[in-house]
Amino acid sequence: MRTLDFDFLLPDHLIAQHPTSERSASRMLHVNAAQNTLTDHTFSDFPDFLNAGDLLVFNDTRVIKARLFGHKHTGGNVEVLVERVINDHVVYAHVRASRSPKVGSQISLSNAFDAEVIARHDDLFELRFLGAHTVLELLEQHGALPLPPYITHEASAQDEERYQTVYSKNLGAVAAPTAGLHFDDATLDKIKQKGVNIAYVTLHVGAGTFQPVRVDNIHDHKMHSELYNIPQATVDVIEATKQNGGKVTAIGTTAMRALESAAVNGTLQAGSGETSIFITPGYHFNVVDRLFTNFHLPKSTLLMLVSAFGGFAHIKKAYAHAIAQQYRFFSYGDAMLIEKMNHNH
Repeated sequence: MRTLDFDFLLPDHLIAQHPTSERSASRMLHVNAAQNTLTDHTFSDFPDFLNAGDLLVFNDTRVIKARLFGHKHTGGNVEVLVERVINDHVVYAHVRASRSPKVGSQISLSNAFDAEVIARHDDLFELRFLGAHTVLELLEQHGALPLPPYITHEASAQDEERYQTVYSKNLGAVAAPTAGLHFDDATLDKIKQKGVNIAYVTLHVGAGTFQPVRVDNIHDHKMHSELYNIPQATVDVIEATKQNGGKVTAIGTTAMRALESAAVNGTLQAGSGETSIFITPGYHFNVVDRLFTNFHLPKSTLLMLVSAFGGFAHIKKAYAHAIAQQYRFFSYGDAMLIEKMNHNH
């Protein structure tokens, strides 16, 4: 398939620049290829689609304040976007500067601390944050929340609250798992009261999630890699759900990618690893029955994943419908609940 197959024209005013007043106030499009239906709902209807014994799997990663500004010791401004925290003092980061900093040089960040350039790995720089404080402490104190590139305002106090899920706990992502942004505590309580189970995986979303595919043939695309962890308790509850005839719903493409990465051999395995799984139409899904997700960027790997899950032609129709109905797109936008295409069975 070609990258152009996943392109669509989105009017700028449909890109949500700010969250809705309430987390749960979004709209939700229900997409079912098997029945050839697209139905408009609000997110408050979401619990109605669930039955006792079903399972929701959330990604509990938490976004770090990954953006730092500073200058090279030789002068010249730099912008650093931490992509991955390696340990208490070392990170991999994107560095923007008029000239790339040399290995061995130092940069001063936030007028607060220095970082040494240790190595270069393709488009990422390995930086050591100097001094007694840990990377996470320094980022929390001096960093800015890395809002997506299509959001045009600087991160505000509202963003610091709303660009995190209410259940986030494991620091390490540079982009929020945005499907989870719709859930507030009241909705989670309502879901639990129905007898629906909730489990967690962790996938630290990287900045590569916003990168469009730039090659003509999608299979030539090199995927960025992300760290994930799947607890044994989550594997156990997924297996129990399937044995009892319940449905497993991934809340977001990142939860989906973590689960499918850990089941590449056909059986879901607990543990941690790196994934660069690239899910495209024709992929056989091993774990997930349903996907709850936001609307994704044209030509993105996430749109390809969603098309693989919900059916290429039907997802194309769903996006055209969403644009016609003025749904709000991307991180702060509305959501879709997608049923898996049947031909995978």
